[in-house]
Amino acid sequence: MGLFKWLYPGMRVKRWILLCCFGVILCSVGFVLTITESQTTSGSLIVLLGVGIVAVSVRKIIKSVVTVLLPQRENELVNIMYQKRYLERGPKIVVVGGGSGLSVLIHGLKEFTSNITAIVTVADDGGSSGRLRSQFNIPPPGDIRNCLVALADSEPLMSDLFQFRFKEAGELEGHSFGNLFILAMLKVTGDFEKAIREASKILAIRGRVVPSTVKIVTLVAQHKDGSIIEGESNISKTRSPIERLYLKPQGCGATEDALNAIRDADAVVMGPGSLYTSILPNLLIEDISAALAATQAPKVYVCNVMTQPHETDHFTAFDHVNTLVEHTRPEILSHVIVNTGQIPANMVAKYAKEEACPVVSDLGKIRNLGYEVVEDNIVTYQDTVRHNSRRVSKIVLEIVNRSKRKTHEARKKKKALDAK
Repeated sequence: MGLFKWLYPGMRVKRWILLCCFGVILCSVGFVLTITESQTTSGSLIVLLGVGIVAVSVRKIIKSVVTVLLPQRENELVNIMYQKRYLERGPKIVVVGGGSGLSVLIHGLKEFTSNITAIVTVADDGGSSGRLRSQFNIPPPGDIRNCLVALADSEPLMSDLFQFRFKEAGELEGHSFGNLFILAMLKVTGDFEKAIREASKILAIRGRVVPSTVKIVTLVAQHKDGSIIEGESNISKTRSPIERLYLKPQGCGATEDALNAIRDADAVVMGPGSLYTSILPNLLIEDISAALAATQAPKVYVCNVMTQPHETDHFTAFDHVNTLVEHTRPEILSHVIVNTGQIPANMVAKYAKEEACPVVSDLGKIRNLGYEVVEDNIVTYQDTVRHNSRRVSKIVLEIVNRSKRKTHEARKKKKALDAK
C-alpha cells in the first residue's frame, strides 16, 4: 500500500517518475536500433536523449524528496552527504575537559570527523549552572550545553537559542535557555544522560556529549597556605597556589558511556582549558584515569597558551604536565602539544593587566618524562588569545595517522615472525 502513496495527488513526484520511465523506454528503443546496423546513428541519438531525460527526472525526484525532508536546506545536499558519508569514516576522537577551551577544539575537530565524544566535567557550581544545581540537585548543565552547541549541525538560530541568556531582572535573570532546556528534558525523561542524548538529536550534533559522572560532585582545593576551598567558582579567587585538588565525595564512578568511548578511541585529547577547574575534575575520577592509562591510543594534552590568574600563575608547560601526572598517573599521557608561536606585545600587555602571561615552553623537561612533544604555532588572536582549533585538529589527526601506521607495521612484523 505504501508504494502506491507515491501516486497520490500533491506528492510532486508522479510527473518525474513517468518522465523517468519514458526515458528508460527511449534508452531501450535506442539500444535495439543501435544493434541494428542500418540504424546505428539514430539509435545512439535516442539513447543519449533517453539518458538525458532519466538524469533530469531523477534529479527532480531527489529534489522533491529533499525539499520535504530538509526544508530550506535542499541546496546543502552535497554538504549533508559529505558529512554523513565522509566524516562518519573519520577517526574516533575523545576530548576531555570543559569550559570554552573544549568548545574551541571541538569546532576544529568536527570539520574532519563526526566520531567525536566530548567527556565533560560536572564540577561547575557558578552562574546559571550553579543555581540550577543547587535548586534542583542536578549535575550542572553549562559546559555540556556549550559542547552541544559546538558540535551542532542545526540551523544557526537553534544554536543561538540554546546560548540565549535572560537579562531581565527576575527569576530567569542570568539563566541560559539551553540550561533550562536540559533541565526540562531531564524532568521529562527522568534521566540526565538520556536528557543530553535527546537534546543532541534536536541540535543534530556531529558526535556525542557525555558527562564524566552523573554524581553531584564538589571540587575541593587544598592551598599551600593551608586553606581548603570548596567549589569550582571559589578556587580561582584564592591567591595562594594550589597544592592538591580532589573531588567530594571521593570514589564517584564514571559514566559507562565515557569509559566505553575511551576504550574505543583512536585518540584521547585533554585540553585546552583551565587546568584545575576544567581538565583535572574529569581525571580525578579513578575510573577515567584508569581507562586512560590502559588504552593504547595516543593520549594528547594540548597545553594552554596563557597562564590563568590565581590557578597557574607563572606555570611553564612542564608545570602543567607535571600537575596532571602528580594528580593521576604517568600513563595518562603520551603526547603533549605546545605552542611556539609568538604572541603580540599588545596582547601580552593586555593579559598582564589581568595577571596572566604566556606559558613558557620548557620542552626538555617534558621529554625527560618520556612524552613525545609536538611544537607548533597553534595560537590565534583578535580580542583574546586562543588556540587555532583547525591547526590543533590537524596535529591530532597526524598523531592518529602515525599511530595507526606504527600499529599496522608492528602487526606485519609479528605476522612475518609467526610465519617463520
